[in-house]
Amino acid sequence: MTGVLQTYWARLRQFSPNARLYLASIILTGAALGIYRLLFNFYVLSLNMDANVVGQLTSTNSMTALILAVPMGYLADQLGRKKAFILGGLAVCLSIAGMVVFPLKGMLFAMSVLSGAAQSLSAVTMSPFLLENSGPQERTYLFSLASGAQMTASFVGNSIGGNLPTWIADRQGVLPTSSTAYAGAMAIVAVVALIGLAPYFFMKMPNLKKSERALFAPFKYAAREPKMLGKLILPMLVTSIGAGLLMPFMNVFFRVVYKQSDPVIGTIMAWGALAMGIGLIIAPPIADRMGKIQLVVITQGLSIPFLAMLGFAPWFWLSGTAYYVRIALMNMSGPVYQTFVMEKVEPEARATVASLVSMANSFGWAFSPSISGWLQVNYGFGPVFAGVLVLYTLSVFLYWKYFWNGKTIPLSTMAPAD
Repeated sequence: MTGVLQTYWARLRQFSPNARLYLASIILTGAALGIYRLLFNFYVLSLNMDANVVGQLTSTNSMTALILAVPMGYLADQLGRKKAFILGGLAVCLSIAGMVVFPLKGMLFAMSVLSGAAQSLSAVTMSPFLLENSGPQERTYLFSLASGAQMTASFVGNSIGGNLPTWIADRQGVLPTSSTAYAGAMAIVAVVALIGLAPYFFMKMPNLKKSERALFAPFKYAAREPKMLGKLILPMLVTSIGAGLLMPFMNVFFRVVYKQSDPVIGTIMAWGALAMGIGLIIAPPIADRMGKIQLVVITQGLSIPFLAMLGFAPWFWLSGTAYYVRIALMNMSGPVYQTFVMEKVEPEARATVASLVSMANSFGWAFSPSISGWLQVNYGFGPVFAGVLVLYTLSVFLYWKYFWNGKTIPLSTMAPAD
C-alpha cells in the first residue's frame, strides 16, 4: 500500500502547470454542474411539464452534441485548446441563464441546443488537451484524476443542491418545490460555473501547428480503419444507449418509486458522486497491475448485479446502497479506457478520434431519454432497468471479445503517443 501511495504521489507531482489549472477549473465547474444535474429535471417538472418533456430536452441536448461533434472537433483545432474551453464554458453559462430568465418550453429547447453545442466543444477538446499536457507515466493518472476530481466536486454540489431550493424558498417566501426556488438555484449554478472558467485564462499554451485535416476527416479516417475503429467505439456506443435510458432520470426514480424528498435525493446523489470519484481516483494503480482492458471488463461486469438490485430492490436503503456500489464500479474504468484509445492515436488524429468518441458517447443520450420518458409515463421504471441490464451486459461482452488478450491493438495507421 505504501508503494502504491508513493507511486501515486510521484505521478501527481509530474502534472504540468496547464494540467493543474485544468483540474482547478473542473473542480469549480464540477460543483456547479453537480447542482445543475440534480435540479434541472425538478425545475422542468415545476414548470408544469412532465417526464416526456424532460426526456425530450435531454435528447435534444445530446442530439446536438452528437450532430456537432465533428464540426466542433474542427473548431477546436482552429481555436486552440484554451480558447475552446473558454468558449464552451461561456456558452454553458449562457444556456443556464437563458433557461432561468425565459422559462418557456421553446426557450428550454433552444438553450438545450446551445448547451449541447458547448458540451460537444469541451468534450472533443478534453482528451487531446490532457494527452498533450501529460507524459506516458502520469497520463492515466491525469485522465482518471480529472474525472475523479469532477465527481468529487459534484459530491459537494449535490450536497448543497439538495438543500439550495429550500434555502432560497425560505428567503423568497415560496415552496421549496416551486419554479421560483429552482430558478434561483439554477442562477447560482450559472454564476459559479462562470467563476470556474478563471483558471483557463492563466494557461500558457504552446504554439502548435493547426491541424490540416478537413472538416470531414473523421469519416475519411474511419474509412481507413473501419474494423478496428469500430471495435474501439462500439462498446462505448452500446453503453451510451443504456446510460441514456436511466442516468438522466435517477433523481426522478428515487422520487417516484421511493417517495423521497429533494434533500434526501441530493444526499444520495452527492454520496454517489463521491463514490464515483473515489473509484476514478483509485483506478490507475489498479490498471497498472491488472491491465486497462481487464479493469474495464471486471469492474463493469461486477456492476451489473448491483444495477439489478438498484432497480428492483423492495427497500429504499438497499436500492441506495446498490446505487453507490454500481456507480463506482461502472464508471471507474471510463478514463482508463479513454486513455487506452487515445494512446493508440497519432498526434494529428487525436481531435478526429475524440470527435468520434464524443459522437459514440452522445448517440445513446440523444435517443434513449425520449424513449425512457415514454416508458416511464406508460409503464414505469421496470422496462427501463430491464433494457439497461441487457445493454450493459452486451457492452461488457464486447470489451471482453475484442480486447481481452493482453496484447497491444495492431493499428496500421496509429502509433503510440510520445
